[in-house]
Amino acid sequence: MDNIAGTKSSLTWAVNLSVLALVFLWLFPTVGLLVSSFRTGDQIASSGWWKSMFTAEQNLVVRTQDPDKQVQEGNLWVIEGNVFTEDGRPVGTISRYGTSSRSISDYAAGEAGEFRSGERVIVETNGDYRIESTEEMSGKRGKRLFVTAAVPPEFTLENYRFMLFDESNVEGMSKAFINTLTVTIPATVIPILVAAFAAYALAWMEFPGRALLIAAVVAALVVPLQLALIPLLKLHNEIGIGKGYIGVWLAHTGFGMPLAIYLLRNYMVGLPRDIIENARVDGATEFQIFTKIILPLCFPALASFAILQFLWTWNDLLVAKVFLIDSTGETTVMTNKIVELLGTRGGNWEILATAAFVSIIMPLVVFFAMQKYLVRGMLAGSVK
Repeated sequence: MDNIAGTKSSLTWAVNLSVLALVFLWLFPTVGLLVSSFRTGDQIASSGWWKSMFTAEQNLVVRTQDPDKQVQEGNLWVIEGNVFTEDGRPVGTISRYGTSSRSISDYAAGEAGEFRSGERVIVETNGDYRIESTEEMSGKRGKRLFVTAAVPPEFTLENYRFMLFDESNVEGMSKAFINTLTVTIPATVIPILVAAFAAYALAWMEFPGRALLIAAVVAALVVPLQLALIPLLKLHNEIGIGKGYIGVWLAHTGFGMPLAIYLLRNYMVGLPRDIIENARVDGATEFQIFTKIILPLCFPALASFAILQFLWTWNDLLVAKVFLIDSTGETTVMTNKIVELLGTRGGNWEILATAAFVSIIMPLVVFFAMQKYLVRGMLAGSVK
């Protein structure tokens, strides 16, 4: 009785749990990148993003005021200040501190400590410090203090400002973002336009060699991308379109065309034949049938391939490395820029998290926006 139509399968709970697990596995790192992109480097180094809303204990390296700020009080030379206000950090509560990198927690807050050069120091729990010396202190920079403090949550937009809008930052992602759009939009539109015409011809037009062309399209699906890179690059260089936007557009179009033709042709074959035959009887041309009947009914397939092609070209690194090499950085795409950041800023996790989240914003927007049109197209195509 379990196979009777209308009955509920006993494995429904397993399906629901599997879907929930997949959603969680996809959402967990995405939320982690988003939260980390608004945190400072010290917070990322001291605690995970899931603790971002709670007070966390951090080991901070701060610097006191310069010696030129010292004042004389009787026989002592004194420097006073606050480690939080001077370093621009959120006010926290200090539990321990140290005067050397080898011993960062030798003294409790409020307890007197000593620098190697002999100066006496006291750091209070609120960050206030006082340095005393029997002789006038010299040097161009202040003393380093190592403090262990409970710092409240802090979120900042500085990471995004630095990556996108800082004119002095040659590693900004804004230029790479524009370059990626310049590559992705034409590389998505061109194969859809060409493949739609080809799929219609292979599905509804009779001509010699049609079966061989369909077989060739299926065969092209199994050609490895890596196998075609070098021959295609040589061809582009010979005709003068290598190392530029035109070359990468045509490369993405060529690699995406077989799948586009295959998907659209199979979808068009499933459309009711009576609609097309009635249109021909009414005197409609093949172009009118294609534009006014086939394309509206094929909107779900077009939207599906558009999503796949956009995500593929946006996240592509290999094709961009081969066909879009520019030593000046004028045509560098976001995936390549992130690879460069891994080499130059491998320790700045806040910058890498920001760059990674900026790179996935557009695919997320396109996916959810196209989902709405995809459902609408499916409903429109189902009405006869």
